[in-house]
Amino acid sequence: MHKLTRLTIGLALLVSLGALAATAAARSDVAAGSSDAQIAVLLPDSKSSVRWETQDRRFLAAAFRAAGVSYSIVNAEGDRQKQRAQAEQALTNGAKVILLVNLDSGSGAAIQALAKARRAKVIDYDRLTLKGSTAYYVSFNNVAVGRLQGQGLVSCLKANGSYSKKPVIAQLHGSPTDNNATLFRQGYQSVLNPLFKNGTLTKGPDQAVPDWDNQKALTIFEQMLARTGNKVQGVAAANDGLGNAVVSALKARKLPKIPVTGQDATAQGVQNILAGDQCMTVYKAIKAEANAAAKLAVSLAKGQKPVGVNGKTFDGRRQVPSVLLTPVTITKRNYTLLFKDGFLKKGEVCRGAYAKYCK
Repeated sequence: MHKLTRLTIGLALLVSLGALAATAAARSDVAAGSSDAQIAVLLPDSKSSVRWETQDRRFLAAAFRAAGVSYSIVNAEGDRQKQRAQAEQALTNGAKVILLVNLDSGSGAAIQALAKARRAKVIDYDRLTLKGSTAYYVSFNNVAVGRLQGQGLVSCLKANGSYSKKPVIAQLHGSPTDNNATLFRQGYQSVLNPLFKNGTLTKGPDQAVPDWDNQKALTIFEQMLARTGNKVQGVAAANDGLGNAVVSALKARKLPKIPVTGQDATAQGVQNILAGDQCMTVYKAIKAEANAAAKLAVSLAKGQKPVGVNGKTFDGRRQVPSVLLTPVTITKRNYTLLFKDGFLKKGEVCRGAYAKYCK
């Protein structure tokens, strides 16, 4: 009986300790993931690009956990009022730093003004808020991203033999409310416009896609094909989602493959490249971007000297201290870099009908 009592007490203690451990873990998860967050991340949506949920969220979370700071990460799913409410909640919970991916400059500037009034710092993440009050900006050199797209398109036109035949080039720009889309456009048009002007290339339809909506991009490109009698020989598409809309429209009409650009190095984009439906994409090492933003945010939250600032970016009114990273062109020749960097898993790309294309 005595042994049984001791055993019962021992089991009770184990259960109690387990409960305490579970409670501590739960508190840690809460502190790291929702309320009382020192740093709040406001993501824009999951529609314009899959990157926000598949890449940025996990890399930012890992960086904050490694730094031992409390954080929250929420997604507005394209709703400006929702993102404003998320910002208000974060500030009410005591956030010292907001990492913001705005839905447009107007709503972004309003969030920044709100944060400033609450004495919190804002970092524009990936997208710059025009004429806002952000403290810092972390992104890639987005004009350079567009330049790589323009150069990639030219290389692909030369490779398939159409460059010397004055090919008609269509352009599918990103959302007109996203300053990044403006910078990408500036970059690829710096390559293409001189070639349009001297007659090497023929300028075709040219249109922005509202909210980076891939379904709208499909409709827009189908209209471009209708207007030109299917005579489009190349497309400067601002990201992989828009590029895939082009690929889908061409397949639906049973038209030949043409050079199509992209950006974000998505699994779908890389699959299209391997199959020859898309000629290139631009890899922005999101892990590096997320780590740079996290380090800067942590330094601000702790009242330390800002970490990583290496340039300035004009927001239409002032020069914003910036952390700028370098993008990389991805083609069939170097796509395995994405696997080596852990950006994509080989199994995400090399599967089904695409497995036969992989090295």
